[in-house]
This record gives sequence, C-alpha cells and structure tokens, in this order.
Amino acid sequence: MGSGPVHWSGPSSTTRCAQIGVSWNSARAGGLVRAMRAVVYHVTGAPQVLELAERPVPTPGPGQVRVRIIISGVNPTDWKSRRGTRPGQPLPFPVVVPNQDGSGIVDAVGPGCQLVVGQRVWVWEAGFKRADGTAQELVVLPQRQVVPLPDHATLEVGASLGIPALTAHRTLTVSEGGPDRLRPGALDGRTVLVAGGAGAVGHAAIQLARWAGATVVSTVSSDLKGELARLAGAHHVVNYRTPDPAGQVRAAAPEGVDTVVEVAPAVNAALDLAVLSPNGTVAVYANNGGDEATLPIRAAMTANLRYQFVLVYTVPDQAKDNAVDDVSSAVHDSALPVGADAGLPVTRFSFAQTAAAHQAVEDNVVGKVLIDIAAQP
Repeated sequence: MGSGPVHWSGPSSTTRCAQIGVSWNSARAGGLVRAMRAVVYHVTGAPQVLELAERPVPTPGPGQVRVRIIISGVNPTDWKSRRGTRPGQPLPFPVVVPNQDGSGIVDAVGPGCQLVVGQRVWVWEAGFKRADGTAQELVVLPQRQVVPLPDHATLEVGASLGIPALTAHRTLTVSEGGPDRLRPGALDGRTVLVAGGAGAVGHAAIQLARWAGATVVSTVSSDLKGELARLAGAHHVVNYRTPDPAGQVRAAAPEGVDTVVEVAPAVNAALDLAVLSPNGTVAVYANNGGDEATLPIRAAMTANLRYQFVLVYTVPDQAKDNAVDDVSSAVHDSALPVGADAGLPVTRFSFAQTAAAHQAVEDNVVGKVLIDIAAQP
C-alpha cells in the first residue's frame, strides 16, 4: 500500500476489488451496508504488512456509536504498535485495524446514546486495547470516545485532535500549584516551555497553553520549525542549535519556566534544569534522543523540581474525561486550528496509501499526517 502495490486479503486483488464494489454498491443502493473496506494487519512489521480487506459492518450495542470515518489521523504510537519490537510478533487480536484518531459522521447509535445520526464528530483512542482503529470506513465505539465537532471546525481539525491534544492537555495540568483543568485564564501568570513546538503534541501544547493564558516559549531545531511554532502561538522561539539556548530561554522568562513540555528528556536534561523556576515541572511525553536520562539529583532536589511522565493511554479516566471536555471547549473557541498557516502542515494520503502514511510518520515528517478514508460530505 502506498509504498508498493495494494494488497488485499483473500482472493486476487482484481477479484477482491470487484467483490467489494458489488457488495458495497448494492448494499448502498438498498439502504443497508453489509460490507466495508478496512486496512488491517495480521503480524507486526514494516508498513508492507498493511493490507486492504473487506470486513462485515459492525452493529452498535447499548451505549455505542457507529461512526463513518471520513479522515483517519496517524500518530507515532500507531506505527510503533504495527512494527512491534520485531517482525512477526503475535498480536493481541487475530486481525488489527490501525490508527487511534479520526473524524467523521455518526452513522448509527445504540440504545441509550445521546448522539444523533448525521452529527459530525471526532474520535479518540479507537484502537487502544481493541482490534478496531480508524483505518476503516465504519467503526463502533463507546459514546465516551465520540465527541461532537462544532460546525465551524473542519474534519481535518477533528482528525488531528485525539492523542496529540489529550497528551498536550495532560502535560499542562500536572504542575505543582497548577490547574487540573484548562480554560481561558487557567494558566495566567505561568510560563510554559514547549520542546519541539513543530511536532503534533508540541503544536497542541502551544495552542492550549496560549488559549489558557500562559506565556509560551518553544525550542526548535531550525528556522522553519521556529516559524511553525510562532504560527501556533508561541510568544518566544529559541533555536537550541544556536549558542546558549538556556540563556535565550531565561531572557524570555527571567523568573524561570513553570512547566516544560518535554519530548526529549535525555537530550534536554541540562537545559531544563537551567531554565526551570523553583518547584517547576518537567512533563515528559516521549523518549526522543534516548531511553535513559542522567539527572543531577542535588540540584533538582534543591529546586524541588518534579518530573511527571505522561502516557495518555493510561492516564486516569477522570483526567482523560477532563481533557476531552477541555479540548472540546478549545475547539469551540477555534483555538486548535491546523494547517501550514496555523503552524501544523498537513500531509494527506488516500485510503490505499495507508502504508505510505505510516512510513511518513515513521520518517518524522513535519506536521500532521491524515488519511482520506471517504469523500467529505
């Protein structure tokens, strides 16, 4: 797929394409969909393990919603789960559909659901501890994981939220003396340093911190990425490859930084220590640059610093529900736009190019990677 020929599970690709075309179109004509297309994998490995396949249409049960996915978003955890620690590893399910995030339209609801068929929505963590991610035409999820999208927000915005925005929210709500909820004014008087402000999580962290009233500093590796961080809303941008980046951050934040949103704790340990204010927090959400970090214990202890590690998948349920609510509020306030002019370039792939989309994220393409599963209404 994408990086090579399209693979279909089962019969030959020609036969399979014909079968799907007949079943899908005839079902649509009759008003009842019996089959759908999905991208799946049966073993771990390179993007080439991804295949296009036909699957039965799922039926929502009590408290569940079926969403017709229009756009699927790709995150680093999606390709890492697909690749595993080695090729050919057993999977937790016989067949897995990748991708956690997406946006689309409510297609059907089970008993007890308040959402309405035809509603535009964004979804999150579709594939966590489940076999069914968003790289398919229809997905059934608990109502909790299906969030209404306001009319003014695009489906591109919806598909870009999920894991990046919820992760960013968590990093901004774990500091000493800081709020556990975000809203305009919640971070007034606080300074946030976002490491890697041109990445998807960094971009969302800049936007959410700015929306909540913080002074935002971002470190980046190039002038291009610096411009993206500025477009996202960073008040100050520092290229860490230039001389004395810690001094430049301190010049922007003389009293020190209250929270560091950290993507590379091993590489940035010394810089973080140099710029944090007393009782500051380093919120670590990734391990770019190495799995182990060396910290000067006495200096960190004297400043009463806190290191908070963040994995959004295992965040407590209440904190995650708070994040979903707050991110939804930020979307209503138009505070989380995407696109090059908003600091997050979008790279688009077709459904049949899902493997190429995964490869792009694995290759650290700048911005957000989205897959068009269906034509936009």
